[in-house]
Amino acid sequence: MASDLPEELELLQQTVRDYVKEHVAPHAAKYDESESFPEVPYAKARELGLTAVNVPEAQGGTAMGTLAGSLIVEEISRVCPATAVTLSVHNSLVCGPIAKYGNEEQKKRFLPKLASGEWLGAYCLSEAGAGTDAADQSTKAVRQGDSFVLDGAKLWITSGSHAGLYLVFARTSPPPDAEHRSRGVTCFVVERTTPGLSVGKKEQKLGIRASPTTEIVLDRCVVPAANVLGEVDKGFRIAMDTLDAGRIGIASQALGIAQGCLDESLKYAQERRQFGRAIAEFQAIQWKLADMATQIDAARLLTRRAARMRDAGEPCGKEAAMAKLFASTLSNRAADDAVQIHGSAGYSRDYRVERLFRDARITEIYEGTTEAQRMVVARALLG
Repeated sequence: MASDLPEELELLQQTVRDYVKEHVAPHAAKYDESESFPEVPYAKARELGLTAVNVPEAQGGTAMGTLAGSLIVEEISRVCPATAVTLSVHNSLVCGPIAKYGNEEQKKRFLPKLASGEWLGAYCLSEAGAGTDAADQSTKAVRQGDSFVLDGAKLWITSGSHAGLYLVFARTSPPPDAEHRSRGVTCFVVERTTPGLSVGKKEQKLGIRASPTTEIVLDRCVVPAANVLGEVDKGFRIAMDTLDAGRIGIASQALGIAQGCLDESLKYAQERRQFGRAIAEFQAIQWKLADMATQIDAARLLTRRAARMRDAGEPCGKEAAMAKLFASTLSNRAADDAVQIHGSAGYSRDYRVERLFRDARITEIYEGTTEAQRMVVARALLG
């Protein structure tokens, strides 16, 4: 696909490719095997400013925006989707909303440490009863003077065990009725050192194993009222707007996984010989490669369209859902085909496609399931 990127983003893309080759690829399998946080790749990402793309320059960021973040996630996901999602959540789900909805004092307090990567950000919306139905929040925040006391538990929190800052959504007022459960939810910025916040169970996962996913427990966690992001009782719109950015991030991750599957399949198909010739000469293999490449280009166009719309300040809920829907289903199909092209080798941990196959599965679940994306698109079409 011919580049449609401005010069500064082409330079960023090449910088990230070099970073992946030198600092991510040599370690990815080790971190996956040990289910440990990718310390080396993250440290280098901080040095390169990959933690600052959604932070204004005034607070130490690069302000490169959604498309830049999408490129970073896509390139890293070709080799290590776990490292990629760590940066995706940090940039799009934490830095982005603080930069957009935070007041000047909050931006000065929180964004410089996030931009430098000293603090890794985590997004705390999901609960035991609030997954796809994110409005059904049971974590409570009760006003006490100049503070709020938070009680509850958040589940499936990416980077929960390593974050220095959490965006936590909690109910501050009861909903007026069952149809308006999204009302009365507030977003709080909570520092890791806040008494009453602790890390609970770590999930043992099929894929994305180098990205720690944990429970976050809030037990009489006292948060200053000055840490309310936006307005009290109006945090759910922040959550939904932020998820548009998150869906672009996961579409980018899924796209990168699919591209990684194609990269590995092209290489293997030209090296592996059967019946006296490379398996790439067989039409059955060629058709898989052709379909994969065509659908990857389509996913890239959808993803970049949504990213550009968000950078332009245009509503992009439908477009972000389309990109996430198409790219995530593609990544699973591409991973399946890649393992099939590799044959028994694809079932072995000696080959990257085995890990990409496991990593692809989550892209149809988090940041809104495939079914939820279809609901978003259908509702937009039907008005």
